[in-house]
Amino acid sequence: MDPSQTNIVEKLALQVDSFQEGFEILSESKSINEMAKHFATLLRGNFLVTDVNLFYKKDSDATWKMMYGKKEKNTECLITNNGNRMQIEYDLNEDVKVCANLPLIDNSVFGITVGAKLDKSDFTEFDKITLQIFLQLLDNAYQSFLNRQKEKELIFELNQRVLQLNNLIDTGIDLSKFENRKLLFELALQRAAVLTDTSHALILITKDEETTDEILFPPGMESSMITGSENKISASFTYQGKEYIFTLANKESRTGAAEYTDLDKLLLEAIARQVNAAIENEFLHQEALVKERIEQEIDVAASIQQKVIPRELPKIPGYDVAGINIPSREVGGDYYDCIDLGDDRFALVIADVAGKGIAASLLVNTLNASLYAYLDNKTPLPEMADKLNKIIYNASPSDKFITYFITILDAKTGELDIVNAGHNPILLLRENGTMQKIEAGGVGLGMFDFGVPYEGENLTIKTDERLFLYTDGIPEAMDESEEEYSDERMEEFFLQNKTKTANEFVDKIVKDVKSFTGNAEQSDDITVLYLIRKN
Repeated sequence: MDPSQTNIVEKLALQVDSFQEGFEILSESKSINEMAKHFATLLRGNFLVTDVNLFYKKDSDATWKMMYGKKEKNTECLITNNGNRMQIEYDLNEDVKVCANLPLIDNSVFGITVGAKLDKSDFTEFDKITLQIFLQLLDNAYQSFLNRQKEKELIFELNQRVLQLNNLIDTGIDLSKFENRKLLFELALQRAAVLTDTSHALILITKDEETTDEILFPPGMESSMITGSENKISASFTYQGKEYIFTLANKESRTGAAEYTDLDKLLLEAIARQVNAAIENEFLHQEALVKERIEQEIDVAASIQQKVIPRELPKIPGYDVAGINIPSREVGGDYYDCIDLGDDRFALVIADVAGKGIAASLLVNTLNASLYAYLDNKTPLPEMADKLNKIIYNASPSDKFITYFITILDAKTGELDIVNAGHNPILLLRENGTMQKIEAGGVGLGMFDFGVPYEGENLTIKTDERLFLYTDGIPEAMDESEEEYSDERMEEFFLQNKTKTANEFVDKIVKDVKSFTGNAEQSDDITVLYLIRKN
């Protein structure tokens, strides 16, 4: 190696701690402005320059906005093309020695200008390489910032949905207690307004197209303010010749006026149906509400879960992969995915929530949202497991936890980066016919929050070797005499069907389990993810 190159490498090696510290500072920023300020401080400290200016725009066509610095005129030197690659120019004039354009993952752009060094010296090759590394750190920190925002939004939205469903259940129970219809209507309007963040609500009762009564929330206002509003939603039902029209108007949010969503419409219709049930038969009201409530919960949970379980797995060059999920109820507690991370890297995940039904499906969605956020941020698997454990622990009751297995596959080399958090031993069938069980990791997610570290494992899958991920719905499947399918039978099936394609294997093992259980009811979710390395 050229001596000058060797010198640069040695200098960069000494800068590793500085780069790491810089990334930690940038990634902990709470806003883009704070990130820009931290980045300017890093540049000034590392290059000893007179001034640093940072600009930002939401897309290539927008106007530059100064995030840090004083020299607005420096925007004239910024690169304004629509390219998606980092571009840097040096020695533009006496005031500007560096001008950089850094396109970001969301199509926004950072613009950076750097003034002269305090000692008036030129930027060396080492300085230029160091600057490129710092710009890449800024790019990575910005991605981390976006991922944190996305994670917060997903968790907030999920918690909001859970809260709305719980409030809807409480509303149904409370409505069943009122025999006085006026009190029933007033309570319905109050709850509908709270659930949808609405300012004004109205129940209009008509017969033969003439108004017989109206109930307003808040009381005392004019009904025309609601019926004449452009921002409103309605639901209605007819009973004994009368039409009951529920109208909500003027939805609010933390930032001001907001548009009604499909969920708002669903909630209003649900409340209208609950009032309808109370009017039709007060004696059977509670029983009817329970049934309707369960159906609504299942529909919402099932529609959410359908978006979490993959409809189609990505193609992995040189591999054959297939999977299946068969819930024992309308919604289940099993989860699997195969996620394309780019650069021929793929995440294979399988998980099983203790318990089934709505609560389990909500935890599955919490796991899915958090998992994607940390995968986007390239968090190491043991650290990711620790973070997921804290999220699940805080989001679930004491009797709910998740067994979880994840491996990151490097498709080119066959390397597997693995963590098993309390899940069944995952089976790896070697080319010589031996079976390896993968168990290393830690306890299930959400069981404890004692700070017990998770341990990773690294293996390599070779040509003609097979990885079998499953949940306990297979070995614990029971026939009519309550005899289990068993781990032994499953492992024997795995060995006997090692020549099958991934799809053939998945299809055949499900049929074998169904054949074993016969007419017995499926007692648990059945989930399989199967990977074969072909070359």
